[in-house]
Amino acid sequence: MISVLRCPVCSHPLQPASADNTPIRVVSCINGHSFDRARQGYWNLLLPQRKRSKAPGDNEAMVQARKGFLDRHRFHPIASAINAQILQLSQRTDHPVILDLGCGEGYYTDQLCKAFTEAERLSSIVGLDISKAAIRQACKRNKSITWLVATAADIPLQAQSVDIATLIFARLLPEPTAQVLRKDGLFLVVWPGPDHLRELRELIYTDVRDSDLNPDIQLQELFEPMGEEALRFRFHISDTAELSDLLMMTPHGQRLSLERRNALLQTEHLEIQADIRLSLYKKR
Repeated sequence: MISVLRCPVCSHPLQPASADNTPIRVVSCINGHSFDRARQGYWNLLLPQRKRSKAPGDNEAMVQARKGFLDRHRFHPIASAINAQILQLSQRTDHPVILDLGCGEGYYTDQLCKAFTEAERLSSIVGLDISKAAIRQACKRNKSITWLVATAADIPLQAQSVDIATLIFARLLPEPTAQVLRKDGLFLVVWPGPDHLRELRELIYTDVRDSDLNPDIQLQELFEPMGEEALRFRFHISDTAELSDLLMMTPHGQRLSLERRNALLQTEHLEIQADIRLSLYKKR
């Protein structure tokens, strides 16, 4: 997957710095900008001027909470739905290049990679996140994925190099995404429906408001809607640690005061509605 990387400084292609590098440890561009592969296995292509803080994105505590919750596979139906769509959409491509934007600690990216392996199909998968803590954790999941610390506002991949991009519960950035997608490339956006985590939100807020997110509006200039799938299922939590992880990994839980958070953690049993939308778009 090194062949699709581009220099975040000058946008020229990145290539192995030496033919003797096996595995590849350094990449550089024609202008001499070079980047070392971290010992954990990722490439840090996030320029200092692109950072809005010293350590942007999820911190270590949030990453561990997300990993702890997702590793219990409560959201496995979401991964299964994503995998089914991507496998079907890529049937006519021998070796698709897939980019997971805002991949976090890599749960969904890893599940997708495993789905291709189980189907005995080739793929090149890139997981990108601005959080170094998240990508370091993602590296532990799967060494065959190309993990990047980078910003989705300036994706360090060559123009028109990606067949399918996915965005799972992350911020939409239409222009950079369209730039790296091939002509007629596909973009799968996974986002919460109005009832997602409703029971949890009712415990947090006095006035529960439904999300007004509409990817169609944000993407309409650069992407054509191809269809939407609704996924609804329920999951049960009866473990304080799991509830704590769920609170930590959602923006709802992060708005809680310590006192309110501790009170919520006394909840012994909680059945929660998951309400997900999978919206597919084609690059115009």
